[in-house]
Parts: sequence; structure tokens; C-alpha cells
Amino acid sequence: MITKRQLYIKRIFDSVVVLFFLPFFILPILILVVIATIDTKQWGIYSQQRVGQHGKLFKIYKIRTLDNGAHQLGQLERSASPIGAFLRRTKLNELPQLYNVLIGDMSFVGPRPDVLGFADLLEGSDRVILKVKPGVTGPATLKYKNEEQLLAEQEDAEYFNKTVIWTDKVKINKNYVLNYSFYLDLILIVKSIFNI
Repeated sequence: MITKRQLYIKRIFDSVVVLFFLPFFILPILILVVIATIDTKQWGIYSQQRVGQHGKLFKIYKIRTLDNGAHQLGQLERSASPIGAFLRRTKLNELPQLYNVLIGDMSFVGPRPDVLGFADLLEGSDRVILKVKPGVTGPATLKYKNEEQLLAEQEDAEYFNKTVIWTDKVKINKNYVLNYSFYLDLILIVKSIFNI
């Protein structure tokens, strides 16, 4: 299981890497915010409450890809504009999460941060997942990188998400925490960068 020392090293790594790369991404993020603002006719940064480490709530930041209308699970890709769909597909909408990593709400690698009704309801040994900070990427994120497309193919996307995808994510993320290594984080980062 991940130790306090490993958590400390993980945080140092996140801090060093984000401080190095953030200056290179500030201008692209600002440009994307302007594009998203014009495209959605709203402020181009979207924030939402998510469940973080130890069940603590925090605000996650993304480039806005959808308007304010109601969007059902499994229809997000179709609800987005062509620009929004491109940002979601390429994960460029996730770039503002560098700020979440910088301030310590997130890590580069870990379970994806969930909305209320999932991680906060974990019970028993499954709650070990909450020992780590949620990540920009992670083993479950990589396995379900086409999650929106998968959900769009289901008759009842919400039921499929809760009974199939979520239960599998819990197993994957639990295994990540119980068998954690810094080397594993590096492998997952490389796989995420090269989309493999």
C-alpha cells in the first residue's frame, strides 16, 4: 500500500514538474479560454465540485466545451460544438488542471476525481482509494479513455456507468493504491502522453 513517504515524494514530483511546465502552457491555456468563450458564449473556464483526497471536496477546472443546457451522460460528445468535441477528444480541455496540481488538490497520476455520489460513497476497504489525490491521468483513465463513446452506445448510460464502468474503476484504482510505485506513475504518464 502507498506509504506517507511515497505520498510525500509524489507531491514533490508533482510540484517540480508543474512548476517547470506551467510557464510553457499559460499562453496556450489563455488562447483556449478565449476560443472557448467565443465558442460557448460563456466564460471559457468551467469549474465543478469534485471529491478529492480523504473525501475532501475541491473545485476542478477545465476549458468549457458545452453550453449551459442539460446534457445527459453518454451524450456529452454530441452536445459539444465541433471545437468543444475536438478539445474533449484531445484532452486539451483538461489543461487548466495543471492549476489543481499546483495548489495540491490533484496529482498528475491517480484516480480521476468524481462528482458527488461515487467516491464519497465508497465503503470498507474500497475507501483506500481516497488515500491518494485524484489524478489528471491514471490506470482507469487510460483504460476508459473512450468512455464517452462507450456510454453513448448504451441504452441506459447512467445504469451502465454505475454497474459496469464504476465498479471496474474501483477495482483498478484500488489495485493502483495497494500496489503503488513511483515507477508505475512514470509509466502511466508516458502512456498518457503518447496515448497508448
